[in-house]
Amino acid sequence: MKGITSSPVKQKKPQMTPKLDDEAMEELTEAFRLFDTTSTGSVDAIEIKALFIALGFKSIKKAEVKQLLSNIDKTGTDTVTFNEFVAMVSPKILSRDPKEEIGRIFDLFDEEGNGVISFENLKKVSAELGENYTDKDMRQMVEEADRTGNGGIQRDDFYTIVMKGKNGDPLDYLSDDE
Repeated sequence: MKGITSSPVKQKKPQMTPKLDDEAMEELTEAFRLFDTTSTGSVDAIEIKALFIALGFKSIKKAEVKQLLSNIDKTGTDTVTFNEFVAMVSPKILSRDPKEEIGRIFDLFDEEGNGVISFENLKKVSAELGENYTDKDMRQMVEEADRTGNGGIQRDDFYTIVMKGKNGDPLDYLSDDE
């Protein structure tokens, strides 16, 4: 009689959605809410592509959206819920290059594209965002961040300030004599 052999069955580990921080989840929640125009708690394929673009993934292609959708949407409705959307977009968000992301923010301030955020740039964006800083406060912000003495904030200085704010005390950027 031949022996019965069995090979161990490999069980798939459940796919874990990478953990996003509160700031990223807030960004996704707000974006999803804006694109869920029918308030059904789901978005369709066209809205998904628009969501990706709105989140800064401008190079996403139709084929990639279709692939992501087919991986998530097991019901074949071509729609996804918020949790499904989070599962779709999390790997992309977690693989973002912080320097590139901060550079995009810098570009929003640097309207002239000259690599410097001026007092005027800061004032305009602050007003658009509804911030109520005085001219004196904004001039002081620019002066404290201006390491080259050109009257504005350079891209690298902006990056340093933002990263210090995320990772510790933003005042660490200033030297002890300031």
